[in-house]
Amino acid sequence: MSDEKVYKDDEIAARTAELGLDAWYMEDGWLRRKVSTDGWQTTLQVVNLVGFLCEAAYHHADLSVTWGKVWIKFKTHSAGGITDKDFALARKIEDSVFWRPEAGGPLEGTPNKFVINKK
Repeated sequence: MSDEKVYKDDEIAARTAELGLDAWYMEDGWLRRKVSTDGWQTTLQVVNLVGFLCEAAYHHADLSVTWGKVWIKFKTHSAGGITDKDFALARKIEDSVFWRPEAGGPLEGTPNKFVINKK
């Protein structure tokens, strides 16, 4: 077992709120998030981005994938629960998957394509 702090359920709710991870929730011992997309191409982009972030962090999520949805779930196996690693990577996924160019900025974005719903 790791010596990392393992959060209790009430601490997890407080920590997700503190970090702005409102769409993340606990279920069956895992920190989870469902991402809805507009179709297969966007779903694969989400999977690839999450996979890249997990590999870069050396902390890997379990993913379930279907046409317009990706379910992401974390726990730190070596610690036997949810740790700061899980929260940090969830925050990075939120910042990356849902990033969009700012209005009026130099990057205009792709109109009406590759829609990822925040809820």
